[in-house]
Formats: sequence, C-alpha cells, structure tokens
Amino acid sequence: MVLNWDHEGESFIVALNKHTGEEIWRRDRDERTSWSTPLIVDVGGEAQVIVAATNRSRAYTLESGEDIWEIAGMTVNTIPSPVIANGIVYLTSGFRGAAVRAVDVSKAKGDITDTDSVVWSYDQDTPYVPSTLVYNDKIYFMKGNRGILSVLDARIGEPIYTRQRLEGISAIYASPVAAAGHVYLTGRKGTTLVLSDSDTYEVVSTNVLAEEEDALLALSGDQIFIRGNQSLYCISE
Repeated sequence: MVLNWDHEGESFIVALNKHTGEEIWRRDRDERTSWSTPLIVDVGGEAQVIVAATNRSRAYTLESGEDIWEIAGMTVNTIPSPVIANGIVYLTSGFRGAAVRAVDVSKAKGDITDTDSVVWSYDQDTPYVPSTLVYNDKIYFMKGNRGILSVLDARIGEPIYTRQRLEGISAIYASPVAAAGHVYLTGRKGTTLVLSDSDTYEVVSTNVLAEEEDALLALSGDQIFIRGNQSLYCISE
C-alpha cells in the first residue's frame, strides 16, 4: 500500500505492508497540497510508483522508494491521477493553468523536463478535478470542472476535436470511463452522456438521474454502478 501525503506541512510518501500496517519505506517530499492518487506500473520488470504534483511529478521504486525520474510542469493544486496506456504515462493538471505531459516510462531517468522522454505536451483546457481517459489511442479530458470536452490523439498529442460543449453538463467532477466503443461522461447534476468513441462528436444517448453525483461510474460486466450523493444505483439489462 502506498500513500501520498502532500499538504501545507511536511509532505511525504510512504509504503506500508497492507496486512500489518508496518512501514516499509518513507520519503520526504518538497511539495504543497495535491490530491493525485499514486499509480503503480511495471517498467521492464521493475514496479514504479508515479505521483503527479505541483513542484515535480516523480517516480519511485516500489521496493525501496528510491528516485527514478522527475519532471516539472504541473499547475498548482494537482488533482487528476496519472494514467498509463501503451507504455506512456499521462500527467495532467488544470488549476490556474493547464498541463498534460505524456512520458515514455521506458526512457525516463533522472530529470526528464524538456527531454525526449516527454513524448508530447499540451497546455490548453485541461481538467482540475477529473482524471483523463485514454481509450483506443485517444485521450479524453474536460476543461477545468466544466462540461467542455477535448479529445487528442494519445500517441502524438494532436487534437481530434476540442472545446466541445457537452449538452446538459455544466459542471463535472467524475472522471470519464469507457467500454465497448463508448465513452461515458457524468455531470454533477446527474446527467450522463454516452458518446461514440470516434473522430467526431456523436452523442449516442443521454441519461438523467434525479440526484447529484460526483463519483465516476463503475463498470463490471454488463452492469453500471452509479454512486449518487444519496443512493447507489445499478444499471443493467
């Protein structure tokens, strides 16, 4: 178990034995408050812990907590969690600025800021709270917490379509999810848009619950679980 504790005091990251709670390693961090969840990935047989944060996003060895690589470029108060697809980790933030950094983890060593380990960068319309979605070589993200969608080619960072206003969604905290060629975007007022995963904006269906919701949808088999602010829903045929 790995916990990141970035705040306005003494920040740190710690690895614990999930069975006993015993501390395995701890590293101090020169960071202010951030909310990103650590991502653990396998890179050439070595497990890395990747944490996005304001001063530096960093990768540590899971075994001992040693530094592997670091990169500058996130905005303050980083919230979106890193995601990985096809060996590329996507680091994102969007408070008082905008940033996406696509990092080839097979190359990343030391300070990789402005090196060829960064496959591409993008500095417009990125999310504040929701994490990004990478699906079928596309990366989906919202502007701030607003219902404005951008879709890029996840391999090279080129826009597919951008600044698309989402009908019925004015604010959004939930991260997008995808399944079976569709992308699900859920707004804070209970509206979920189902989009076709294509190179053009196409709404397949619009679904509304009479309840506010901030959590991302959970997909399992042919079921969709929705945690509203008051109730838990299961949608299934």
